[in-house]
Amino acid sequence: MTGSLAGNRPTGHDAGPAAPPRCWAGLTSVEASARHLRDGPNALPQPERRSHCAIVLSVVREPMLLLLLAATTLYLVLGDTGEALLLALSVLAVIGLTIYQEQKSERALEALRELGSPRARALRDGSPCLLPAGELVVGDVIFLAEGDRVPADARLLEAIDLQVDESLLSGESVPLRRRVDGTGEEALVHASTLVVGGHGVAEVTATGPRTEVGKIGVSLRSLHVEPTPMQREIRRVVLLFAGLALSTAVLVSGLFLASRGGLADAILAGLTLAIATIPEEFPVVLAVFLALGAWRMARHQALVRRTPAIEALGAITVLCADKTGTLTRNRMAVAELVAGAQRSGVQPALPPDLRALLDAGVLASRADSIDPMDRALHEAAAALDTAASADGAPTQVLLREYPLSPACTAVTHAWQRGNGVFVACKGAPETVADLCHATAAQRAAMLADVEAMGRRGLRVLAVAAAAWNDDAAALPPAMQGFAFAWLGLVGFADPLRDGVADAVAEARAAGIRVVMLTGDHRATARAIATQAGIAADGAVREGRELDAMDDATMLRCARETNVFARVRPEQKLQLVAALKQDGQVVAMTGDGVNDAPALVSAHVGIAMGQRGTDVAREAAAIVLLDDDFVTVVRAIRLGRTIYDNIQRAIHYILAVHVPIAGLALLPLVAGGPLVLLPLHVVFLELIIDPACSIVFEREPEAKGADIMRRPPRAPTARLLDLRSMVGNLLRGGAMFAAVAAAYAMGQALSMPAAQVGALAFTALVSGNLGLIVVYRAGTSLRETLRTRNTAFASVAAGAAVMLLVVTRLPMPARLFGFEPPALAPWLLAIVLPLAVAALLKASLHRHAPAADPARHPGA
Repeated sequence: MTGSLAGNRPTGHDAGPAAPPRCWAGLTSVEASARHLRDGPNALPQPERRSHCAIVLSVVREPMLLLLLAATTLYLVLGDTGEALLLALSVLAVIGLTIYQEQKSERALEALRELGSPRARALRDGSPCLLPAGELVVGDVIFLAEGDRVPADARLLEAIDLQVDESLLSGESVPLRRRVDGTGEEALVHASTLVVGGHGVAEVTATGPRTEVGKIGVSLRSLHVEPTPMQREIRRVVLLFAGLALSTAVLVSGLFLASRGGLADAILAGLTLAIATIPEEFPVVLAVFLALGAWRMARHQALVRRTPAIEALGAITVLCADKTGTLTRNRMAVAELVAGAQRSGVQPALPPDLRALLDAGVLASRADSIDPMDRALHEAAAALDTAASADGAPTQVLLREYPLSPACTAVTHAWQRGNGVFVACKGAPETVADLCHATAAQRAAMLADVEAMGRRGLRVLAVAAAAWNDDAAALPPAMQGFAFAWLGLVGFADPLRDGVADAVAEARAAGIRVVMLTGDHRATARAIATQAGIAADGAVREGRELDAMDDATMLRCARETNVFARVRPEQKLQLVAALKQDGQVVAMTGDGVNDAPALVSAHVGIAMGQRGTDVAREAAAIVLLDDDFVTVVRAIRLGRTIYDNIQRAIHYILAVHVPIAGLALLPLVAGGPLVLLPLHVVFLELIIDPACSIVFEREPEAKGADIMRRPPRAPTARLLDLRSMVGNLLRGGAMFAAVAAAYAMGQALSMPAAQVGALAFTALVSGNLGLIVVYRAGTSLRETLRTRNTAFASVAAGAAVMLLVVTRLPMPARLFGFEPPALAPWLLAIVLPLAVAALLKASLHRHAPAADPARHPGA
């Protein structure tokens, strides 16, 4: 076999792109930079980010801020401008903190959008490269393949069976064929449309708002995201407690007015109680945790595109994983050549039959392909300096490519060679055997070879060749029209990724069943499953077996089988549906266009970021930036940690409002003056807000934690069920008892009301910090305090300094209505709630079940 692949130039509109043809000059980096500066980025206009004013307006619509503004107005009406000014400054502090949280979340989301931006294969400086789609400019030469989202409007330079879905643009649901020699629209492709078949090369003609999509204002940012189940649950809880708080506030105001008189004081008492009891921090916790949690996962190579995936990660019971590139490295190398009785690795001076086998395999592979087996064949041929890979022999030209299809899993290239046509084919051994019309004996011998190679973990392709002696312009419409002769088998090694076996063991320990799906041969699938530690139990099902199953048999098969070979994308969807019907929570990995339905159907769809198509990435909830199975398991661990921290924050918020509301009511019951006023509640909010949105968000997984040693969370589990709600209210009640004890101590010592208030407030702040420790990770007080959390240290230090200022320094104390009490009772007011917190921490983990998440705030 002679001829050149590397320098060949395809001819005719049916030709496929070689690597890259000389007639496609593309742009230089300097030219592209100048055009990018002139035309701007290839991006649709994005809605402006919310301004500070818009954020402030959204904040002041919150119930707590409205109540604080009402209290400020009441102080002004009463003529107490000092209290009104101080309260107004405190309100500004709360608004400032909220703006900071909003901007931090927005920065995280913006970084995620940049990570998830589409990519394009373009020709720059004469070499193919992968670019962010936003960097494309007019004149760029781009490569299009099945599954790509077209990144810009472009004119075709070459097309092979190119079909485009333009439903996003025109509403036409039938894919449209595009041709180089077509007229008008037939020779054009448009941004945001989808390549559903074939491949091609095109030159960019318009970018950004100048594309057809840009002209009609299509933007992904216009999509409205439905609230997640967690968000709906939190919204219900907030509305419930807000209703209870407002009802109680009205009742307290009435009781105060009836028993003590004074309308203004009665309204102030009611407002204080309402402010103290509305858990408005819940929505903040979800917004901050999900945004920053998604960013943390992206830093670990798992890009979360839909936040409900974080909720679902902790509930996954079945993880369906592709073999190639996910469990294995997807770095193929030709390991073995088999032609009849001859077998050899790639080495110099191959026997003629084996060399013919390798050369035909190269000729059946695109030179610019990103397919790992195509690249492995070319690399093997280049290493041997075979005739098929040598430059400078322009004696063969690619006439036509017959692409792989679901009905025929093989690829065929027809080459003009002298006066004849040489045809090379490679594909699944069974398919190539059919094309060669193999006898039963030949098929049995071939399958035995494939089985033997598969047992060694090799991925196997068959190669065949044919000669076409008729007119080159009259090639058959399908590859079945050639009289192929069998050449042999090529075995490719794709070793297991580092850490996969440990990751599978970790997933199984976490109660997650790992199922492997592959298009490879049964023996190859079994070998890789064994290496990875996936329990095959001797049973490996093939796709053709699934075709013959009814629903009941499919359900039983999905329940009992962990390894599936020779499966097609549509069969993945059937397996996902069967697993869901069996009550499992399913995560599914995929990379192709046809994987999209299964990715959407799974509870958590996981697409490959490097080799995956744009369609798969858009359909998935999570995109793996490194295509590594280890990252999937790491993402599950991170998802569980994020969910646990959300749960800790929610339970803390519920508990901490009990002593605040209790101290607002206690003086009314005891017959003393009010201790808590709106200003005091704002002071407490400046501790609670950072605690729930920063401290718990940064809480690491506790050392020695069993987060991946417990079963998955039940899909029906709630953040706040009745048991956890009662438990957290009781813990908040215990802390209120410590605050009430400090209040009673001051009264027993006949202290002035201002000093009694200072003692009670000191105990309340100390108890607040103590509850943060109670709900942080760790099975003991010592372990929790030894776990590094700089946010907690900052909040605790700031709260301690502020408490010292407002209760020990006379002038600031007067602004809060306090007087500095004696040192001994003041210190006791600090120690008593902390002692209660230590007892709560010990009790919480002594009685929590071992499998209870984080052993557990809601136990």
